[in-house]
Amino acid sequence: MNGTRATSVSTGIRLYAAEPGWTLTSDVVVVGSGVAGLTVALRCAAAGAKVTVVTKAHLDDGSTRWAQGGIAAALGEGDTPEQHLADTLVAGAGVCDETAVATLVTEGPAAVRRLIATGAHFDTDKTSGEILLTREGGHHRRRIVHAGGDATGAEVSRALIEAVREANIDFVENALVLDLLTDAEGRTAGVTLHVMGAGQRDGVGAVRARAVVLATGGMGQVFSATTNPAVSTGDGVALALRAGAEVSDLEFVQFHPTVLWLGPDAEGQQPLVSEAVRGEGAHLVDADGVRFMVGQHELAELAPRDIVAKGITRRMQETGAEHMYLDARHFGATMWEERFPTILAACRAHGIDPVTEPIPVAPAAHHASGGVRTDLLGRTTVPGLYACGEVACTGVHGANRLASNSLLEGLVFAERIAADIVADPTVPGEPVIPEPAHTPLLASEARYEVQRIMSAGAGVLRSADSLATAAGALERLHTAAVEEYDRDGKTAEPCVETWEATNLGLVARVLVAAARRREETRGCHWREDRPDRDDQAWRRHLVVRLTPHRTLAVHTTERTDFPPTGGGTGDTRGGAPGTAPIVDDGAAPNGTAPDAAPSTANRPPHAARNPKEPS
Repeated sequence: MNGTRATSVSTGIRLYAAEPGWTLTSDVVVVGSGVAGLTVALRCAAAGAKVTVVTKAHLDDGSTRWAQGGIAAALGEGDTPEQHLADTLVAGAGVCDETAVATLVTEGPAAVRRLIATGAHFDTDKTSGEILLTREGGHHRRRIVHAGGDATGAEVSRALIEAVREANIDFVENALVLDLLTDAEGRTAGVTLHVMGAGQRDGVGAVRARAVVLATGGMGQVFSATTNPAVSTGDGVALALRAGAEVSDLEFVQFHPTVLWLGPDAEGQQPLVSEAVRGEGAHLVDADGVRFMVGQHELAELAPRDIVAKGITRRMQETGAEHMYLDARHFGATMWEERFPTILAACRAHGIDPVTEPIPVAPAAHHASGGVRTDLLGRTTVPGLYACGEVACTGVHGANRLASNSLLEGLVFAERIAADIVADPTVPGEPVIPEPAHTPLLASEARYEVQRIMSAGAGVLRSADSLATAAGALERLHTAAVEEYDRDGKTAEPCVETWEATNLGLVARVLVAAARRREETRGCHWREDRPDRDDQAWRRHLVVRLTPHRTLAVHTTERTDFPPTGGGTGDTRGGAPGTAPIVDDGAAPNGTAPDAAPSTANRPPHAARNPKEPS
């Protein structure tokens, strides 16, 4: 039906875990220590707020430090935000939220300058002292700032961590966030978490706060091969779903075209070969030395990433090869050593010398364009809960992220979140722990089963059959755990490994449900059975919620701009808050039937029906 959509209602579902044995109190708790999380923390602390940063490993172990390419911003002579916007919209394949993109590219240059003022050092011309700019796929201008040649993320991380250590900011390392705390009105009141260490903060605890910022990074570990670190297990998206928040665009997973190929059985984090290598003139070739991207796109190897990934995959299928090659032998040793020292070292560590031989490459899961749905101030559909960086879906990336827009998105929207938190002094009531409605935990080994299912059925190339197979396999994993829990009260032992496996299982189910529903090919969502882009039916977003019965509810937006989240008056993309019409019809826009809802036989007996939930 059409009409207004209220702020999401908590599902009451929580991970199976012990009750908190200790509590910290703060104004703001930031979950994650990448560019997005640390920028929020610094800006809030500078305004006088008490801030606690919670991070899963050490402060510098997130995804940010792995970023090789750089930060895109219209800083060069002749470049403008309008040109940056145009390139972003093209890469996003028709479903970017244009207002969000305009915000990004307009505020981006100043945000980069503030990052420099914080202490980040970017590569400059040795003579003029001007910041050096390079070019990556999808960009028509040289607008990528970089540091240490190909170590931009490491430098950004270093600068922000130093600033955080100097500021009055508390941080809890080696901590896995579990679930959101809310008060009787449904407002965010903090988080529960598990600290992996000894001492006063050992085991399950809680951080009470009036605002929670999810900056947990991506979910690349849902696939067998990814560029993401081992900590990227979708924890923020899973927490948000259990809290009743909406997520969007999870079907748009960007597979980086040029990841170092380590063999057919390679799993886990794979070495990335930055797009900047192609930006400096490297060529993609097959085993015969043919530049197969020439003629496929006006930018050839510098086409948007989804096009290059598809081009590589097609050529692999045509030739029966397991990988293609990136040829940059013409760079010479000096350029490799000065411009791409990190990539050079990684290749040589695996027995490949790019100075004298082409690099074997193949696509691997890289970046989630979708995530927890937010407005322009980073507010989710749960009051007091914010999301920023890769865990969020601001609408900036659309169906395919433009290269090097991710660090910029983290900077720009982090600053907006901090400003909104500082301006809103609302204090939540006491946390209300709902009637136990724990989600049963998957066994730790289920993590690898989920990865195999997803890589086989929901990878670069998808189809109705492959996605149906994946959905069935994931549902069997989920249902088996639910039935055992409902029947015998048994679940896997609560620990980091089972919590991570359970989070991966949930985000995988959402991703596959969205990919099945979107019956077209758009951006990095490639359906071989639906090879055409269908703007009339599908130029819109899919939005997913988790119901109190552990089922998934999917609806579609009517436009490419997101409706308001209900967070206030700061987001005007869809008109006044709460007035943007939504289609919540249980069917795809073209009238096809939705996926069958899971049987109510699996509903836990203690999970009462929410009166606002449709029967």
